[in-house]
Amino acid sequence: MFDGPVPAPFVNTGQKVLPEWIDGNDHMNVAWYLRAFDDGFDSTYEALGLGYAEIKKTGFSTMSVDVHISYHRELLLGAPLRITTQLVDHDSKRAHWMQAMYHADEGYLAATCEWLILSIDMKERRVAPMPAQILDRLAAVKTAHAGLPLPAPLGRTISIHNRKK
Repeated sequence: MFDGPVPAPFVNTGQKVLPEWIDGNDHMNVAWYLRAFDDGFDSTYEALGLGYAEIKKTGFSTMSVDVHISYHRELLLGAPLRITTQLVDHDSKRAHWMQAMYHADEGYLAATCEWLILSIDMKERRVAPMPAQILDRLAAVKTAHAGLPLPAPLGRTISIHNRKK
């Protein structure tokens, strides 16, 4: 849980591009971006009290329903990663998150990942309202994140005609 103010945004560091993540183009393969983003979410979930120990204790979890990754610039072997996570919005059963992956030393944006996550009652394995304490924490996060700029392309759909102008 939070020790002091809510991080705005949440920041995950310590990951780097591993040899097994490199493909035939000598850069990070697309499949590993999702893995790095997902691992980057773990510290955010721990701070929210949504870690795996809490799932077992409360019977509440979340599951992804939609994920969009946009690739902005390649990452090479050994590149250190900095992943930011911010809450865009939430209601009683859903949370909309946006992450940005940066080269931790050079500072450039490498990729973004947008998530729509559902609240799940693990006993029934069905969508259900979040527990009150989680909703309270999300409300605090939403307030803390309200003024943060969102990395593009938030809400973008995939289309040949959806090009920057």
